[in-house]
Amino acid sequence: MVRKAYLFHKIKKDNVQCDLCSHRCLIAPSKFGICGVRKNKGGELYTLVYGELIAANIDPIEKKPLYHFLPGTSSFSIATIGCNFRCEFCQNWQISQVSKRKEEVYSEKSFTPKEVVAAAKKNNCRSISYTYTEPTIFFEYAYDTAEIAKKEGLANTFVTNGYMTREALEKIRPFLDACNVDLKSFREKFYQKVCKAHLEPVLDSIRVMKEMDIWIEITTLIVPGQNDSDEELKDIAGFIAGIDKDIPWHISRFHPDYKYSDLKPTPLSTMRKAYSIGRDAGLNYVYLGNVPNESDTTVCPYCGKEVLVRSGFWLKEKNISDSKCDFCGKPIAGIF
Repeated sequence: MVRKAYLFHKIKKDNVQCDLCSHRCLIAPSKFGICGVRKNKGGELYTLVYGELIAANIDPIEKKPLYHFLPGTSSFSIATIGCNFRCEFCQNWQISQVSKRKEEVYSEKSFTPKEVVAAAKKNNCRSISYTYTEPTIFFEYAYDTAEIAKKEGLANTFVTNGYMTREALEKIRPFLDACNVDLKSFREKFYQKVCKAHLEPVLDSIRVMKEMDIWIEITTLIVPGQNDSDEELKDIAGFIAGIDKDIPWHISRFHPDYKYSDLKPTPLSTMRKAYSIGRDAGLNYVYLGNVPNESDTTVCPYCGKEVLVRSGFWLKEKNISDSKCDFCGKPIAGIF
């Protein structure tokens, strides 16, 4: 479905500039932005994926991963095609790297924001997650859905690469409760080469989210030989700690996929090293992803007792009341 875009401005000769993500694409008439789903039509910018769901699932919120945001609840998770990154290790590349440049149908039926919210409520979900691809590029659809969801008592979460502009965050802030941000590296060269983007806008988004009091969790996929040096891991952990030591850091194990199908999975020794680096940096909540039954339990940073016990993505035991540890009474960071 085609809808006029929210964040853009006109420049001379019917060209437009998109103000949604940090690429800030200059788009000539009949051309697309980098995302491949936003098009200049006669000097106006349009989104071409409004309501065109490519994925809709009921997930545990822990799968996002969000471990400190409504743990143990379900989230109605949706996505359209497209992305503003070109990550060569993308695990959802079959849908994220598809564009509208070719006149193809990717969804047989359009789903209105009201229908998405109704489906979430029918399935007893506490939130809607805009995920799988990049929610920034289907912003209009996410925004309209999130506004209705908030009125209906549901929370909204973005699982994002963090490349949105401040303007985008300011617009959706009244309805956006939490974000898991992929901090893929702490090297500009990595972002340019692997993601076809830049590092600093991602760091800026994390700072702005904190400033806006959006709950943040951060994920870093550790790719062997790419972003796994001690120095870089210390830089990532130090950056997070400098923002807030209570921000959870999810360190995810790489598995071969897409253009990185020849690489081997991240060694467990590297994962454990990264975990130790995070803890040494003073981070209170560090987790290992894609490593079954290892470092996925939330431990109280004050008394060391287990307050959220998980098995995979499923919450087995909760020892938190009024956002405080049941054992020592000290606060546990998050929204419970």
